[in-house]
Amino acid sequence: MLKTKLKIIVIFIMVVFVVFVYYQKPETETKVIFIAGGQSVSVSVEVADEPGEWETGLMFREGLPENHGMLFVFPDEKERRFWMKNTLIPLDMVFVSSNLTIIHIVENAQPCKKDPCRIYGSNGNAQYVIEVNSGFCKKHNIRKGNTIEIRPKAL
Repeated sequence: MLKTKLKIIVIFIMVVFVVFVYYQKPETETKVIFIAGGQSVSVSVEVADEPGEWETGLMFREGLPENHGMLFVFPDEKERRFWMKNTLIPLDMVFVSSNLTIIHIVENAQPCKKDPCRIYGSNGNAQYVIEVNSGFCKKHNIRKGNTIEIRPKAL
């Protein structure tokens, strides 16, 4: 009887340990690194890679920490169109080609409180769009033609 209880306790401890180790895996944070004029600046991003996430984006957010943003990942490269409906904070939008070159930047896109909302286009084919706080691009001298890196590279 004592051996059976001891086996059960040992098995229970092993199961708890395995579950603990499994859930302690560190989550990989996605970063976008902007490379501008020999300098680089890193932004921690939420990834939007599904239609529902593309539609919601940064809507209803009352703030965005410095050097944080959202990376929109699309399955192909084509003209992209964004608006600021229900977005509460002004943003910079950075449109990026499949070869990770910035093709267009919209600075200081303002929130849209009522229809019709202004549409912001990529002015070319983009596979990625990065939204960051308004003023980020000017502060870090980010311009059309600069490149980015996405880490991890699995995207």
